[in-house]
Amino acid sequence: MFDTVIHGGTLVTASDTFRADIGITGGRIAALGAGLDGHRRIDATDRLVMPGGIEGHCHIAQESSAGLMSADDYYSGSVSAAFGGNSCFIPFAAQQRGQSVDDVLATYDARAAPHSVLDYSYHLIISDPRPEVLADQLPRAFARGITSFKVFMTYDLMNLGDAGMLDILTVAKAHGAITMVHAENNDMVKWMNRRLADAGLTAPKYHAISRPELAEEEAINRAISLAKLVGAPLFIVHVSTAGGAAIVQRERLAGGQVFAETCPQYLALTRDDLDRPGMEGAKYICSPPLRDAATQEALWSHIRQGTFDSVSSDHAPYRYDATGKLLHGADAPYPKIANGMPGIAMRLPYLFSEGVGRGRITLQQFVALSSTNAARMFGLTQKGSLMPGMDADIAIWNPHEVRTVTAADQHDKMDYTPFEGMQITGWPETVLSRGAVIVQDGTLHAQPGQGRFVARAPVDLTARPGIAVKELTPAHNFGARIAP
Repeated sequence: MFDTVIHGGTLVTASDTFRADIGITGGRIAALGAGLDGHRRIDATDRLVMPGGIEGHCHIAQESSAGLMSADDYYSGSVSAAFGGNSCFIPFAAQQRGQSVDDVLATYDARAAPHSVLDYSYHLIISDPRPEVLADQLPRAFARGITSFKVFMTYDLMNLGDAGMLDILTVAKAHGAITMVHAENNDMVKWMNRRLADAGLTAPKYHAISRPELAEEEAINRAISLAKLVGAPLFIVHVSTAGGAAIVQRERLAGGQVFAETCPQYLALTRDDLDRPGMEGAKYICSPPLRDAATQEALWSHIRQGTFDSVSSDHAPYRYDATGKLLHGADAPYPKIANGMPGIAMRLPYLFSEGVGRGRITLQQFVALSSTNAARMFGLTQKGSLMPGMDADIAIWNPHEVRTVTAADQHDKMDYTPFEGMQITGWPETVLSRGAVIVQDGTLHAQPGQGRFVARAPVDLTARPGIAVKELTPAHNFGARIAP
């Protein structure tokens, strides 16, 4: 007798679809088979049984570089993620200038441990790579199982410059970590902002042109070049342009250790949403900005072709009031409006409905993009699969349920959703975390603090040999060994 048996469902993994029961014991998948019996039985007839989603890019209980706190804490953020079919997430733990990494992690431990209903880890955001950070603090974080660092190529308070990036990449390479990068050319963006301000063009819609596609494309190319020099793996976050995706595709085909994601907002929304009446466009300000319909189709094509390892929400929740988007006034110029949109609950329903439902991707690709690839990239060795021995992190989907999206269904602390009014087909009905039902039939069954911190392994670079740089190869540089 198993603790729990999920029976009657169609199982979907990143490679296969088949009928089987799942036997769960001690929080892990113990068996796949027919006619399994358990103390608790969950009927999945006419349902799809998949690995629970792994949200690899979200901002929870995090201050921006300007000191603005996001709306969702670890309770509301994890609950919203769970209702969206996720069983694990990796928010960011952001270092501010002058902070030690140890203090950062202590702060986020206090925010997460008592409140999260999902298992969690952190990506470290590094804004101040002082020598003691590089030599001592980052290796200590890695030893704890935090195996991903994020850096910025834009925003004056976060931008490390090329030299700072090389230092971070070197440390990451030495310890098997992966470096995530927000790639936009900072000087291009600042130049555009000055010209728009001089012309008095500061309404929300002008955010769409203030961060040109070229700014992303140049920065992606430069970030890949920096990582290639060091020989370090690189993860490009929230790719929003066809040109940027093409650069990623080129480097991956050449064997580069390059990973990348895009986000639902770049597939569902366009720059026209920034041109809504009054200040409504402020709700749709994010960076990189929303693009156009042609770009959407190009991004879908790259999703199908495997350019992107994941589709992540980049959940950055700032309310449409004086605590968030309108902190600097109801008529603030676009550079003073908080960057980011909510979306952690809508990531998977949107991807399922518009991807699988419209024939753009297969069920297997959906599982890879929503869970399995993130587990491999970010070292979640017990998650992202339905194989025996893995954590019983499972989402049971009704592929036929039709819903009209409302803000109330998001279960977050936001006062709007950018997906309001969209009709979605396919919805997660039941979500299990380590064998425990946390969401079922629209009801939360989890308790605050039920989630655990997950120590992660190094990035899986299988089939990613990298591209050797001659100047760092002893056979071509007179025998010098200067690589990390």
